[in-house]
Amino acid sequence: MKAVAFREVGGPEVLRPVELPTPEPGPGEVLIRVAYAGVNYGEVQHRLGDFGAPEGETVTGLEASGTVAALGEGVTGLTLGEEVAAYLPDGGGYAEYASAPASFVFPLTDVGLGLRTAGAAPLVLTTAYGVLAGAARIAAGDTVLVHAAAGGVGSAAAQLARSLGAAAVYGTVSTKEKAEYARRFGYDEVFERDGFVEAVRAATSGRGVDLVLDPIGGATRLASFEILAPFGRVAVYGEAARHPDLSLPVLPVWKNNRVLTGYNIGDLSRRDPELLRRHALAALALAASGDVRIDITAEYELSDASEAHRLLEAGANTGKAVLRVGG
Repeated sequence: MKAVAFREVGGPEVLRPVELPTPEPGPGEVLIRVAYAGVNYGEVQHRLGDFGAPEGETVTGLEASGTVAALGEGVTGLTLGEEVAAYLPDGGGYAEYASAPASFVFPLTDVGLGLRTAGAAPLVLTTAYGVLAGAARIAAGDTVLVHAAAGGVGSAAAQLARSLGAAAVYGTVSTKEKAEYARRFGYDEVFERDGFVEAVRAATSGRGVDLVLDPIGGATRLASFEILAPFGRVAVYGEAARHPDLSLPVLPVWKNNRVLTGYNIGDLSRRDPELLRRHALAALALAASGDVRIDITAEYELSDASEAHRLLEAGANTGKAVLRVGG
């Protein structure tokens, strides 16, 4: 099968077109003939070695859509040729065929999405829903701040927060152009990240926000604690800026009624796959109902995956990009 893989960690240039054997689904797995694969920052991290060193030709790609090509032992409820979306916890989406645990494979007849949109949905929507409902415990009437508001998760998170009862949703971005783009997803206000603390305080009359969703880290994460309302939560779900880890003292958390929480989809897939499946189904249902829209802003051929990574790693992206893999 055709695939894009890497043998060593490094920049986008390490991604190369290769020919690999078609995988065989193991017990409880589904083999998917891939139509579209989403492009996510998690795949940049995979390529950079954050998930460990590659072993031979390594194929990344954490979400995909396509048709069921084969069923592993014990899999029920799916049929050959059926169109599906899938979260791929071990990667593999940047290829003509990918295998996934059956728990993370979702028939498109159930979720009401086309193949192209479905290829950009399972990771992004599940992460946005999980960080809001699982890690941050959003409640009706909460105010929310989303860092990286113009990205794939950020644009989905604004819409999901509204559907889950948020009273106000604010965002931060790195440029004025991204602020203009992000506003189309229902943000009350979108601020440039430099100076966001003062902007949030002004927008909330000094109260601060109940939730901060942070995939960035470093100084942005540290400053986020300063604009929390009482019992406000900073929910961490990424480390896009690749800063050194913070050393956070506990006393300010106690004395200022603050909460730090985290969401990692890979860990959840290993330790509580049924909970992850419930998050995914809830998020996909909101997309099917029209409450949440995924905005695909770029489409690449599979062989151009390195260019998609280059733009994503440089922070030049808005919305969501996909790779067109099969027909």
